[in-house]
Amino acid sequence: MSEMIHTRRLILRRPAPQDWEAARAFSMSERSAGLGGPHTLGKSWRTFASELGHWEIFGYGMWAVTLRGEDTAIGLVGPWTPPDWPETEIGWMILADDLEGTGIATEAAKAAITHAWDVLKWDTIVNYIAPGNTRSIRLAEKLGAVLDPDAPQPKPDEHTLVYRHTKPEAEA
Repeated sequence: MSEMIHTRRLILRRPAPQDWEAARAFSMSERSAGLGGPHTLGKSWRTFASELGHWEIFGYGMWAVTLRGEDTAIGLVGPWTPPDWPETEIGWMILADDLEGTGIATEAAKAAITHAWDVLKWDTIVNYIAPGNTRSIRLAEKLGAVLDPDAPQPKPDEHTLVYRHTKPEAEA
């Protein structure tokens, strides 16, 4: 599987230990509320360690998003398929708070979705979004996903909005 994707402005690369500081700062901030945060230091560490472990176990996972010519992680975007998830997800979190509204999340998510269809050969792609996370809802809709109220929940005890993407060949 591809450990690196290039877009017009971005490089999506396999996350590395040096990305911990940016991930920790995001996870412990109010900006992580849509993902259940802010988290403690321990929960932040375990969450980031699971990003690294996902790659080790499955050979793919969420990429660290960097601006071309730089190597500081500004986001984590890509495939997320824990064994207890009912469907294959493309997830996202923009770690840097000064980049909201720049299209970085859209550009990275489009690349990740294309990779999931074309390389991973997924049959379905969803985004699991916390109710009230309006930025993620807008992004999912901008990417063409539609709310699927009948989709299985990833956490049965915690209601999550499930946005479903249409497979490209089904659009024709």
